[in-house]
Amino acid sequence: MRILLAERRSAAKARAQVMNQIHALLITAPELVRQSFRALSGQRLVNTLAKTRPGTIASSDPEIVARQTLRRFSVRYLTMQAEIDLIEQQLELLVRQVNPTLLSLSGVGPVTAATLLVAAGDNPERLGTRASFAALAGVAPIPASSGQRTRHRLSRGGNRHANAALHRIVLLRMRHREPRTMAYFEQRRAEQLTDRDIMRCLKRRVANEVYAALLNPAIDNPAGRELRARRQAVGIPISVLASSLGVPYQRLRRLEIGTRADPDLETRAIATLEQISSPLTA
Repeated sequence: MRILLAERRSAAKARAQVMNQIHALLITAPELVRQSFRALSGQRLVNTLAKTRPGTIASSDPEIVARQTLRRFSVRYLTMQAEIDLIEQQLELLVRQVNPTLLSLSGVGPVTAATLLVAAGDNPERLGTRASFAALAGVAPIPASSGQRTRHRLSRGGNRHANAALHRIVLLRMRHREPRTMAYFEQRRAEQLTDRDIMRCLKRRVANEVYAALLNPAIDNPAGRELRARRQAVGIPISVLASSLGVPYQRLRRLEIGTRADPDLETRAIATLEQISSPLTA
């Protein structure tokens, strides 16, 4: 996961750089070029530029050269986007195998989940308590009281990638107006806290949820129960199926009762059941 995250950060940085180059070129390009794409932005702009046919490479016309360069920039952007999409697909498969519970949390996607798993895996000794994990993620406030005034200072330490991941989760929950998040936000605002302080409190609450998910990676997996029903319909004991698949009985049982997500094993088990049931129905 660490390797894939590093690759994704590199691709995302290159993608952002290409978009900046597109905007910079559009500012200095000939007027006719600027007029052609003035109403477009973001993904629509890139898609439109990639579809253009600016002319021959040998041309010395500044307008044609600008359009050719813009098209090459857009193709480069789409290439980086395709790489990022592929990386995120790989990350999702890995996260579902290691800890699918994280993906079940509101606002947590494959990249965010992988970032948190890497941070936890790099520091297993920091998973003893919720407080130690919060300190690892940089969301544990530092006491800074003076006299009769009790206050805390923002922690600038901890794993900054994990801190950014928690921040993204909170932003997504607020953007989609997740009921629990909004109720807590209004409650703390009534206590005269600033929006910035409330964000910090929300990040700490999310860190507690993530900590619980890290310690309890199992999740209710409906597909596992469907697999169990199919096996029972065929009349094959679970021990026989596990032996046919070459996996421990306990691993297949966790999949069937829904406490483990294992897409690869599930696919193999279904294929094996179909092979066994075919002669029976023939």
